[in-house]
Amino acid sequence: MFEYNKLSITWSGHAGFKIIYGNMIVYIDPYKLSKTYEKISDADIVLITHNHFDHLSIEDLKNIINERTVIVSAQECLSQLKSLKVKESIGIDPRNSVKVDDLRIETVPAYNIDKDFHPKNDKKIGFIVEFGNDRLYHTGDSDIIPEMKDTNPTIVLIPVSGTYVMTAEEASKAVNELINPKIAINKEDAIRFSELVTVCKTKILESE
Repeated sequence: MFEYNKLSITWSGHAGFKIIYGNMIVYIDPYKLSKTYEKISDADIVLITHNHFDHLSIEDLKNIINERTVIVSAQECLSQLKSLKVKESIGIDPRNSVKVDDLRIETVPAYNIDKDFHPKNDKKIGFIVEFGNDRLYHTGDSDIIPEMKDTNPTIVLIPVSGTYVMTAEEASKAVNELINPKIAINKEDAIRFSELVTVCKTKILESE
């Protein structure tokens, strides 16, 4: 877990994170959650970047949602979310925003430049969430794209793999030249990324 101001950030596995802000609990792309999350039903908000199985997992969602949960997702996810018993499921396009409770949630395009896994026309998304004065940006599954330049986050959560998304070299370039956050967070296998980031602090999280 990483704590910053009023935020507690946990890497929950794969590209997923759990964020606690006061009494509010936000999940992003929950997938292959550990037994710690079994039937926990504590999610106030769930953010889903796109419809691939390792980002939109109904099995994992059923463990964390409750009747008060609001899900905000890319439009392409809505049909799969209909069966879930939640307060509301909101589909949203890139470059839009929605307010849920006291949180303002913006969407940023997320797409591949030189791969076919995440086409721009699919309208997959990253999220920026405003937690008080802190802006947290989850890039979603994306290559380096010009839309990252105007995000102005305090914290960035940026997946690195090199297969479906950026390599460590590409992700560090995105952070150094476009995103310029105060803190860049990645998961346990991103040591090289951490070494290459020069404009901000980095934090490598282990799965919990």
